[in-house]
Amino acid sequence: MSGRYLSLTERDRDEMLSTIGVASIEELFADIPESVRFRGEFALEPALSEPELVAHLEELAARNVPAGAELSFLGAGVYDHYVPAIVDAILSRGELLTAYTPYQPEMSQGVLQAIFEYQTAICELTGMDVSNASGYDGTTVAADACYVAKHATGRSKVVLAEALNPQVRQVVKTYATGFGLEIVEVPHRGGTTDPDELREAARDAACVIFQQPNFFGCLEPAAELAAVANDAEALPVAHVDPVSLGVLEAPGAYGCALAIGEGQSAGNFLSYGGPHYGFIAARSDYIRRMPGRIVGETVDAAGERGYVLTLQTREQHIRREKATSNITTNQTLLALAGLVHLSWLGPQGLRELGETCLALGQYARERLEGAGFELVFAAQTTFKEFAVRVGRPAAEVVRGARERGVHPGYALGRDYEGLDDALLVCVTEKRTPEEIDRLADTLAAVARA
Repeated sequence: MSGRYLSLTERDRDEMLSTIGVASIEELFADIPESVRFRGEFALEPALSEPELVAHLEELAARNVPAGAELSFLGAGVYDHYVPAIVDAILSRGELLTAYTPYQPEMSQGVLQAIFEYQTAICELTGMDVSNASGYDGTTVAADACYVAKHATGRSKVVLAEALNPQVRQVVKTYATGFGLEIVEVPHRGGTTDPDELREAARDAACVIFQQPNFFGCLEPAAELAAVANDAEALPVAHVDPVSLGVLEAPGAYGCALAIGEGQSAGNFLSYGGPHYGFIAARSDYIRRMPGRIVGETVDAAGERGYVLTLQTREQHIRREKATSNITTNQTLLALAGLVHLSWLGPQGLRELGETCLALGQYARERLEGAGFELVFAAQTTFKEFAVRVGRPAAEVVRGARERGVHPGYALGRDYEGLDDALLVCVTEKRTPEEIDRLADTLAAVARA
């Protein structure tokens, strides 16, 4: 069956060996010492035929449970929002489906225009001056923001709010060693970040990163946090959910230097956790420190509008020591999905989407409280997620609810001490009041079991 997977035939090998003047593969590798050669057999299972392989992969895939197979209230960074049919219709077009920009990028005006329009949408959403062509996800763009801040300020301390997504914090810590960064975390107080506590940590910091809404779904005092960072001459960086920006203030409006985030909620399916796309936008002061690529608009020799790669600060294009990113590509196709979704919604549609999430989230809070469950941060305003205590280890409750066809949320004890009995419940516009009622009834039944 090797011919089904490998393009080379024995005849092809013989022709190549003859061309280079070698009689056999053994002769080709004759200079490799015997002491470092492997002469045994690999401990691999026998090869499968194509039908056997397909059956095996189908069996593995069947072990996964897609969100549509159970009633899902799972969020924590990846969300079950509605993706309109027009997204796949646009993405499946041949000129966009192969989305990698060629090495003569100006030959691909359609792809460059799509990226330019994406950058424009991100800037309008975040209130920033410039966006790059997208990033890998909402975690790596946080590390990129730290690198921008380090070189813009000459400082190496990075302050992270504890209510920032734990995966974002972990990726920043992973990059910190290579970037030469010191990481300081500020604990949450009652579900949000205390500006006074942040003020102490922000002294001599390169940047301060907080999330709005934060990982618990609570609305941070974002304007105060940004002001604290600016007072310390550190760059305030807001990690935001694009869907929330139809109802919440844009980071640029409350003084942030950069806005970053996970774009999945706009235009991307859950896809078992990825791939998705990240976004990073900034004030114009930092345009030459932005990672990746930036597409600009110009005119050609005939005076017609055209698009070019204006800045390319990745190591694939410039000297490594001058590069601002070692990630040599981006998620163009998935970012295009975000652009299509946002364009389909429009400003009013995005606002209505946010208002729907707010209303359903509030109904879920009231319904679960009425069923006897305690809200962890009852005094805080939330967007589409909130934390609730379920009276026993949350991991057990998740297992029990899933046996009843409901995924009730994320077990917060995985990341936060003292919250082993707490669930992070997410309610998007796809959920209905009747489904929220079912969640409350299911949790009540599991709690009594």
